[in-house]
Amino acid sequence: MSSQPNQPTPPEPPKSSASSGALPPEGPKKPFSMLRTFALADLITLGNAACGTGAVLACMSYVSAVDRKPIWTALVLLPLALICDALDGTVARWRRKSSPLGADLDSLADIVSFGVAPAALGFALGMRGGWDAVVFCYFVACGISRLARYNVTAAALSDESGKVKYYEGTPIPTSLAIVLMLGVAFSRDRVGEALWFGAMNLGPFVLHPLSLVYVFSGSMMISTIRIPKP
Repeated sequence: MSSQPNQPTPPEPPKSSASSGALPPEGPKKPFSMLRTFALADLITLGNAACGTGAVLACMSYVSAVDRKPIWTALVLLPLALICDALDGTVARWRRKSSPLGADLDSLADIVSFGVAPAALGFALGMRGGWDAVVFCYFVACGISRLARYNVTAAALSDESGKVKYYEGTPIPTSLAIVLMLGVAFSRDRVGEALWFGAMNLGPFVLHPLSLVYVFSGSMMISTIRIPKP
């Protein structure tokens, strides 16, 4: 009985993605559309940022022209920023619609309105020493850190319903207490050389003791004190 040589096994045809159970390759992802994701609450948040920016510009105008009107404008815009800050969350809950940008927009707007703008107001009204500048930088850095910590820990601090039970550190809008104090000083012409508590030379720079309220405010923001959230 003659034996036939072994024949090579023909290669199997490639299996289709349908028969093999593999998913077909996905098409290109659609680019993120910022405008399409915007909600009404986001526009109110941007109103907060606009008020804070307007206050900063008003302070710059006062420094360059020494006209009292821009400071009054700043003192009006910052409370309006607080109203927008409170209103955006209320509108989001009322409409039951928010965007993925909401939390980040809120934090960034708060930094402008309740961090940079109060520091600019203090500088405009006379706290222009070298140590004052260090204090303002510390204050703004504390505000940024406070908001970043809140964004990171909000989920851990929330209850079963998703509501945050308390703030850790004082909220950054509490800096409006400084704005109110400076508004009183401005109305009584206690600004510039007449600023409360005067000025002192410490080493190479000048410090206005009144600027230390910014140190206190910033330190309270990054503290671990628990503030119940209403």
